[in-house]
Amino acid sequence: MTAAPPRYPLTDGLEISRIVTGLWQVADIEKTGNLLNPESAADSLQAYVDAGFSTFDMADHYGSAEIISGQLLARYRDGVSPQACTKWCPEPGPMTAEIVRAGVQERLDRLGTDCIDLLQFHWWSFEHPAWLDALHEMALLKEEGLIKALGVTNFDAAHLRLALSDGIPLVTNQVSFSMIDRRALGPLSEVCAASGVRLLAYGTLCGGFLSDRWLGKPEPDDIPDWSKMKYKRFIDAAGGWSGFQSILTAANEVAQKHRVSIANIATRWTLEQQAVAGVIVGARIGESDHISDNANLFSFTLDKDDQDRLARAFCETDAVPGDCGDEYRRPPFLTASGDLSHHLAEMPLAHSAADATHRPDAKQVLTGSDWEEIAGYCRAHRIGNRILVSGTTAVAGLARAVAPGDAAAQTTYILDKILAALTALGASANDVVRTRIYIVDENDVLEISRAHGRVFADIKPANTLVVVAGLIGDHKVEIEAEALLKGPLGHASDQHGAA
Repeated sequence: MTAAPPRYPLTDGLEISRIVTGLWQVADIEKTGNLLNPESAADSLQAYVDAGFSTFDMADHYGSAEIISGQLLARYRDGVSPQACTKWCPEPGPMTAEIVRAGVQERLDRLGTDCIDLLQFHWWSFEHPAWLDALHEMALLKEEGLIKALGVTNFDAAHLRLALSDGIPLVTNQVSFSMIDRRALGPLSEVCAASGVRLLAYGTLCGGFLSDRWLGKPEPDDIPDWSKMKYKRFIDAAGGWSGFQSILTAANEVAQKHRVSIANIATRWTLEQQAVAGVIVGARIGESDHISDNANLFSFTLDKDDQDRLARAFCETDAVPGDCGDEYRRPPFLTASGDLSHHLAEMPLAHSAADATHRPDAKQVLTGSDWEEIAGYCRAHRIGNRILVSGTTAVAGLARAVAPGDAAAQTTYILDKILAALTALGASANDVVRTRIYIVDENDVLEISRAHGRVFADIKPANTLVVVAGLIGDHKVEIEAEALLKGPLGHASDQHGAA
């Protein structure tokens, strides 16, 4: 006997199914240009709603998923409708009020609704600071009633904390989370515990690899669909096929005990993690559905013996490196293509370098700050192979201190600004040889140091940290940096992506 799928209250007026139906495979189905019929595809989604799985997750780039969902929502004009969770994933660039409103309005138009249940924001590079501008504009649209709840996707712990400390009313963060990819159990879960933000977990079945059909099977040579291409990279990053089979074997033993499937065990394990509000399980519209199998998830729980058995199997794999979201922001890219070519033609720079007017062997980066003109300085200055980065604070606009009161969050924002300047000059975090940190409160030393270590732990530049009498306004941290490149002026360093 199966239990009805429970719901989770994200915020006032919004409850979601704890099993969210993911529509990312619509893009894979439509990749040849043949679009699904919206009405018949909505019929397929209707079967999920009728079984109690009434929450759907999609994005601006999931083919016609928003349009299909709009057809479904139109059937509920006079009653309680299913919940549509979508994403806006713009290319990095200026995020003015007009640009953000247009992006949100497009989601509203495609869904055919006047309020988005959960709008989730994705940003490709934190070196470009406009992501915070976009979230503030989205928060204003939430106040207008265009958005019921606001979330993010693929944010690491440091940047989730930064957004929260800067006053963004986030309720969710959607990240990869599975028995293979356990990164979310680390610092991200700590931020969630402290803030009340909850995770929406995707990739829980690793594109279908965490299922009975792969138990004891040889490693595949040819992978036909984008989803499996992507999650095979996660399996490889976690140590390869042998360790993966160890987890499948353990999951099968637990599954036999509870008379359920390996997929049920994989999903249930993620669902039972404290920070998780819901698990996203993909639906391949028109080809297969897993409604009855998903319903089994609530007929059992994992006891201590089950958890211990799985934990022993985890020890036979490697930890996927980095934090959540790194797969989209630094090599190795754990995407279907192994890079960002399915998403972006190129990564726009936050700033550009210009020739210095006073000497031919120098380049400068200006960030557009009013203070650069008032005080007569540049953010970064490259002379030959040497780059000097000015003292940098967490300031937005002329004077607003970002994340006032949170020294660690300010450090994260500052280092992003420094790395953006380095990138414009052909350098990366790998080229940094010295940092100097000025702080106002010695009680912040540990958290500031951890934020610095998030970027530089493997590089270990020379470093000086000094407690000073004070900084202007609400700034708790100021950092300057120095980098040395290997190549001649005008040629990028041979190491990139460590930021």
